[in-house]
Amino acid sequence: MTILITKPSKNKTRQVRHTRVRTKIAGTAECPRLDVFRSNKNIYAQVIDDVAGVTLASASTLDKEVTGDNKSEKAASVGKLVAKRANDNKIKKVVFDRGGYLYHGRVKALADAARENGLEF
Repeated sequence: MTILITKPSKNKTRQVRHTRVRTKIAGTAECPRLDVFRSNKNIYAQVIDDVAGVTLASASTLDKEVTGDNKSEKAASVGKLVAKRANDNKIKKVVFDRGGYLYHGRVKALADAARENGLEF
């Protein structure tokens, strides 16, 4: 009798990392959480007040204002757009939630663009 031990999927291990991070950070009205979700084609960013349970600003590569030739450029454009929308709602300071993803590539491009356009984290 052979027992097969399967390795958890990449998404399952990402979800475990995300849960571990979320136990330590939370967004408030004064300092909301900038959450990032990355799929194979698109990237999404939301500014969330966890106390009230509302999304204060959001942007994704599905928005018409987003430009760029490759995924990293589009992610930077999403970071710029979410920072602009957060500034319109008078939000300057946020807590960054990378969603369990490694801080490089598209996630880093989004974070750097958001910082350059007025968000502090």
